[in-house]
Amino acid sequence: MTTPLVIAKAESVFDELQDMHDRIARRAYDIFTSNGRTVGRELDDWLEAENELVWEPSIELSETDKEFVLDMAIPGVDAKDIDIEVTPDYLVVKAGSRHDHQEGKRKIHACEFESGSLFRSIQFPKKINPDRVKAELRNGILHLTAEMATDQRKIEMKAV
Repeated sequence: MTTPLVIAKAESVFDELQDMHDRIARRAYDIFTSNGRTVGRELDDWLEAENELVWEPSIELSETDKEFVLDMAIPGVDAKDIDIEVTPDYLVVKAGSRHDHQEGKRKIHACEFESGSLFRSIQFPKKINPDRVKAELRNGILHLTAEMATDQRKIEMKAV
């Protein structure tokens, strides 16, 4: 079954990116302090915080002569929980993913289901037309097409 998704146009995604960066930084600092403020583990603390807070699904971004095609693997995520924002340069996909274990007679030995906040930002290699973006969710794959903007301005640089 295919579920079409609503896409919101945004002026900028930088606030979203900054908010996520700030959340990770706060969690990394908490990890740093809980580990006795051990200097030299900053990257490990950051990566641990990022892993706890953000699920970055796998993607494939391809290009035809007129549009970009993005496929994103997000199994177990309901279409109603997906938030897509787009600008001429960026795409941000956010969603919540939750996996609860079934209470009962069975004992869980391993679980690799993702839970938490899905957050993925993608910068397009060329400008797109935010009014001409379509997305659908089918079998756990978010399929998005973004028509390229017809006015691809290039800035020429001259050496001085």
